[in-house]
Amino acid sequence: MKSLTILGFVLSAVLIAMACVKADRVRAWRESLNPSAPEVPDAAFVLARILFLGMAAVGVYNGFQGIALSDGVAWSDDELTSAVSGATDALDGAVAYAGPHEGVPTDFDGDYAMTVADEVTSHGGGDAPGPGTVDAALTGPKAPEEAYYTITADGTPTTFCLHVKIKRDKSGDYQAPGIAGGSYPQYAYVHDVTSRRGEC
Repeated sequence: MKSLTILGFVLSAVLIAMACVKADRVRAWRESLNPSAPEVPDAAFVLARILFLGMAAVGVYNGFQGIALSDGVAWSDDELTSAVSGATDALDGAVAYAGPHEGVPTDFDGDYAMTVADEVTSHGGGDAPGPGTVDAALTGPKAPEEAYYTITADGTPTTFCLHVKIKRDKSGDYQAPGIAGGSYPQYAYVHDVTSRRGEC
């Protein structure tokens, strides 16, 4: 895509240069090649200039459209850096609840990786690519209360390491309504999330 965009701009520049060539120079060059050729009217040169400039304008327009399209399907280093920072802030401090027999409520091997990727994508800004272009790969450790994710994105070699540790927060516990008017305890867990540049 990038090479085609550059080629389009180069061809547009060539067309503009051709449109700027003086008619007398073209006539002299043509006469040197074929002295018996009929004279080219001025109207033909005007029409040619309009045609060249029109084609150049189309090339420039398509070039900028190509730049916009490539920006929409590939992440830049700055976009990913900003998105990971925003996702880290959003995930840090999030509270999850579990019953007394359910254990840690966060599935680090499953849904949480998708949560991380979706959160990064949502903080990418208006020009950043959409869903499916960010990957959060679980890289360890094998612990129920802690995980590391290596974050990558299409279009940039930049990687980030996101560390998640879940902690009990007894101050957030509450009693949920149970069966027959009883109550069911809900234990609060808080996510402590940090990130840094580089692989985990």
